[in-house]
Amino acid sequence: MGNGDIRVRGFAARAGGWSARHRWAAVGIWVLFVVLAMGLGSAMGTVDVKESDQLSGETHTAAKIIEDAGIEEPANETVLVQAKDGSLKATDTEFRNAVASVVEAVEGTGKVTDVTSPYDTKTISKDGRSALVQFDMRGDSDTAGDRVEPVLDAVARVQKEHSSLRIEEIGGASMMKTFSDAFGDDFQKAEYSAVPVALGILLIAFGALVAALLPVALALTAIMATMGLMSIVSHWQPMDDTASSVMLLVGLAVGVDYCLFYLRREREERAAGRDAETALRIAAATSGRAVIVSGVTVCVAMAGMLFTGLATFEAMGLASLMVVAVAMVGSVTVLPALLSLLGERVEKGRIPFLHPDKRRRNGTGSRTSEGSRFWSAVLKVVLARPAVSLVVATGALLAVAAPALGMKMQQLTLDQEFGDSLPIVQTYNRLNDAFPGGSEPAEVIVKAKDINAPEVKSALADFRARAISSGASRGPVEIKLHDAQNLAYVYVPLVGGSDLDKAGESLDTLRDEVRPATLGKVDGVEAPITGQVAGSKDFNDQLGGAVVPVFAFVVVFAFALMLLSFRSLTIAVTSIVLNLLSVGAAYGILVAVFQHGWGASLVGAEGVGAIITWLPLFLFVILFGLSMDYHVFVVSRIREARLRGLATKDAIRHGVVTTAGVVTSAAVIMVAVFAIFGTLSMQSMKQMGVGLAAAVLIDATIIRGVLLPAVMALLGERNWYLPKWLHRLPDLTHDETPQAVAGPVARDGEGEPLKV
Repeated sequence: MGNGDIRVRGFAARAGGWSARHRWAAVGIWVLFVVLAMGLGSAMGTVDVKESDQLSGETHTAAKIIEDAGIEEPANETVLVQAKDGSLKATDTEFRNAVASVVEAVEGTGKVTDVTSPYDTKTISKDGRSALVQFDMRGDSDTAGDRVEPVLDAVARVQKEHSSLRIEEIGGASMMKTFSDAFGDDFQKAEYSAVPVALGILLIAFGALVAALLPVALALTAIMATMGLMSIVSHWQPMDDTASSVMLLVGLAVGVDYCLFYLRREREERAAGRDAETALRIAAATSGRAVIVSGVTVCVAMAGMLFTGLATFEAMGLASLMVVAVAMVGSVTVLPALLSLLGERVEKGRIPFLHPDKRRRNGTGSRTSEGSRFWSAVLKVVLARPAVSLVVATGALLAVAAPALGMKMQQLTLDQEFGDSLPIVQTYNRLNDAFPGGSEPAEVIVKAKDINAPEVKSALADFRARAISSGASRGPVEIKLHDAQNLAYVYVPLVGGSDLDKAGESLDTLRDEVRPATLGKVDGVEAPITGQVAGSKDFNDQLGGAVVPVFAFVVVFAFALMLLSFRSLTIAVTSIVLNLLSVGAAYGILVAVFQHGWGASLVGAEGVGAIITWLPLFLFVILFGLSMDYHVFVVSRIREARLRGLATKDAIRHGVVTTAGVVTSAAVIMVAVFAIFGTLSMQSMKQMGVGLAAAVLIDATIIRGVLLPAVMALLGERNWYLPKWLHRLPDLTHDETPQAVAGPVARDGEGEPLKV
């Protein structure tokens, strides 16, 4: 079959063929789509996730009650007045004068309201050395950090006048400002630096500026279109900043990957002697199909987040799913048109010594053998001793994964998240030591038909007394009434303070013992308990309940897609097992580094004793999806070689070695981008960056370079096994060998391909 009789099947091949024939139409439609998505998104605006929807359990109920009542909670601030040594007490004149100065100074700023003295509220520590002046910031709590500076300055002036005391402010507004000043641009810088890093690696991979720019351009346009789509979709599924950041990460990773797979194959076919049109058709039928299979699998994995029941996770899942779908469609539609338009100009901007034409020749000027020398050497060992390779690699990964068995998940406290590098973190610790739980009390939101009814007031008084007598709190328990809304806020400092395990026990006592015995006996009273400790517990419970359905959904659907795409039960099973192994290894590294602190200093981290709650499920979904990129691409190439008539072992060697370059380039880009997030100041971001980078690195090397070929070599012809009872399944495969697409390559007398 010659170049004039080309028969191809499959959506990717047809889409690529249409795109190449209608180049300007394809490019125009893509540009119009991006512009329309951004324009409509901008016009419609974005609906953000409500605070009540971000929470679950009782914390959700409490937030909904407050929201429905229309109460805007102000940002609370506290000034800790504390003797530096044991000689000064809160009853001493100097101490009293300092407290009076603080009250006068903060009131004088005109920025605060409801200033209370510790001598009125009894917020004096048990040892008498510490006291709390409390007040609220005027105006919207979300923007209080922008207005708190004059108050901080006033407190600092009082501190200068009283050197024997510590006078330090902490609260929602002051923490907001401190972290904004210290880390405000941290995340943004990481996002901005990801694109230049990816471009730099692509320049090394392709050795030509235009070829390196194409994947970045496709990824960025996919991200821009998805940003507009997120705004439109947010009217049905609210979005937030976290979803936007995750979308950017995933969009850059898969957008560059898909374009890289396609472009590398097109260049490879041209280097093998195909004319530009035929090379493009082969790339569409082979790498284009792999992109679609991979993209659909990644979308399914991302859809798993929709089963958590948590608004933030649902937003992340939907945003990630959309950007993957957009990047996938762009790769198989507009990319062939751009390659057809550019032709040989895709090689413009060649970089000396980096271009593949230079690297493919040895010192004598003749061509080196196809593929990667390094992976050829590795494969020689793996295929010679597949059983030994399988045992060693699996043993190593299981050893790495072992620490994950003792994983402890929790919301990170302030000192765990930021360390003690900031003065406000030290203030937080001192406040917690003096007033356990006082910095983050449990909040009981009491709703009644008449909040001033005698039985309700009596129940509130009983609750206050029992909260202390039960040992859940040492007090003081503060009650704030909202008569017009028939609500009462009860603030209960929990015994345990920043120790979330002990504070959780105190919370359970309040919920399970104190509340039923007091407020629970009054008809028509609702009393959900919220606050940071309660929010962390409810979030953990909700997430824990979502783990099984999310894991099951992702694994079952990924298995089904692999089964239909390759029509092999063996490949479907091995793909799931290998991906789970790489995820397990990533969990093990996270626990070893961040929970136990082994080697934490090497990545600029600290052993904080726990993994942040949301990360394991998030990592599973993201990694399971991204791992399929490499797996589908490598296995597709092995299958292609097998269809061409190579023996299974030879097909494995050919598939792994010829894809090694593109998989390595794609992995290096992902690792570099994720590693950038590992450099951020927040421990949660470090955990995410290190976890993602480590998993991708393991996946692209040990899994794809050692375990996959070892397993396939041991299985031999059983790799293509499909039971007869499954033959009735839909056939999503097609003959994707270059010969089936374009016929054999013409070669000269020395065996070199003839350039057309």
